[in-house]
Amino acid sequence: MDFRQLGYFVAIVEEGSISAASRRVHIAQPALSRQIQALETELETSLFERGAREIRLTVSGRALYEEARTLLACRESSITRIRSLSEGTTGKITLGVTVAHLWVPVIKQVLSTFRTRYPRVALEVLPLLSGPQRTRLQDGTIDAGFLYMDDKPADYLESRLFNRGHLVLAVPEQSPLVGAPPQRVEQLEPFNFVWGPRVSSPVYYDRVINFLNRLNFYPKVVQSGADNITILSLVAAGLGISVVPDDCKWIAPPGVHFIEMPELAACDVSVSFAWNTGHYSPALQNFIEVVRELKPVPVT
Repeated sequence: MDFRQLGYFVAIVEEGSISAASRRVHIAQPALSRQIQALETELETSLFERGAREIRLTVSGRALYEEARTLLACRESSITRIRSLSEGTTGKITLGVTVAHLWVPVIKQVLSTFRTRYPRVALEVLPLLSGPQRTRLQDGTIDAGFLYMDDKPADYLESRLFNRGHLVLAVPEQSPLVGAPPQRVEQLEPFNFVWGPRVSSPVYYDRVINFLNRLNFYPKVVQSGADNITILSLVAAGLGISVVPDDCKWIAPPGVHFIEMPELAACDVSVSFAWNTGHYSPALQNFIEVVRELKPVPVT
């Protein structure tokens, strides 16, 4: 017994005759009759009571009809599901996004565009700093992420530059620096700084510290914050100033003022989009295509 024979059988029952069923399933009547006979032989039972004018189901035929409808419906559902998974129109994607970039317009545009095109794909977005993202990209607990990347990414990662960024100075609104913006970082020597721990985002931390050290500047850190949201909250409270990515303007609480400085603008803190090439899925490939379409930047 196969699905084709079950389909023929259901067609005969629903059409009420072999001739009508043959037109529905596009098979000649003699061939259709042989398929039903083969089905009856395999099941070792008669499925129809054949009369001069009509055919009626036997007890076995009625039971098979209910089973056949269920089996055929399950078959179609399975085929649709498998095709959808293979086309990436269903499934799940887990993304990491650095805390400072959750509200960046271009990332919101990517998420919105993907949701519109693939509404049946579950999209889980996790606010993660770059360090934890790299760990979870490696172990496969996230599929892709928006993060700060090393100049030489790990072999298991593929990445592309997504959003260019630079450093800016963040100060409390009541700071004297608002009225007299500094032109060089050396002017910041007297001020207390709020900073983040290296473990949270080693690539970003080392890039910024090394850049400032090359300018012969060593910030006087008096307060620590776990991430940029916390750092900016401490700045707003007047506990110090900080150097942060320019995208932090999208997450800044009231009370923070940003100052552009030519020296800080020379430090590249661009965000990349990265994924583990060993954890491929059609849904992820569709997400990658949306990223490429909205931000067509060459692969780094």
